[in-house]
Amino acid sequence: MSGKTTLKKGTFIERVIASTPGGERLVHCIQCGTCGGSCPSGADMDHTPRAIINMIRAGEREQVLSSNMLWACVSCYFCTSRCPQEIPITDIIYTCKRFSIAEKAYKETDAVALAQTFTGYVDKYGRSFEFGLATGYHLLNRPLKMMAMGPMGMAMFSRGRMALTPSKIKNIGQLQAIIKKARQIGAQQHAGR
Repeated sequence: MSGKTTLKKGTFIERVIASTPGGERLVHCIQCGTCGGSCPSGADMDHTPRAIINMIRAGEREQVLSSNMLWACVSCYFCTSRCPQEIPITDIIYTCKRFSIAEKAYKETDAVALAQTFTGYVDKYGRSFEFGLATGYHLLNRPLKMMAMGPMGMAMFSRGRMALTPSKIKNIGQLQAIIKKARQIGAQQHAGR
């Protein structure tokens, strides 16, 4: 596409572009398939990155936000680094993940609960706490599966690979100030839409 593309305010594609740094490049997708061909998780996805870009452009919000592709993405940035049009595909996927969480549009995935448990520990301690992550997540989401993971947990503990209590990073207050500021900026950007 040449020249400046005008997008109707409030459309799905306009929201994705406005919420993604460099998102305006999305309109330059030539549907070459390089992103999908580069994706190490492609076999686990119901849609390739190329299909998701096309669905965003077509305004298929519900299909995009309920796609397991958003949760199968491992954030390797292969799609972004290999894109001949320099589209920030991984960042667009993150934008769609945020929309999916906000609208509770995700289906058949525990990724949201796992991510929320993980970020809770990072917020509080500055690092992941594996024992708390595994027990907190499984206790609330998959209690029966937690029992099956007992032998692996014991093996990790006995080899010193998992602590029973969390530890904080040095200067945790600095990290917490950065996280707080990032959330404030995010809230301001969200309110400005």
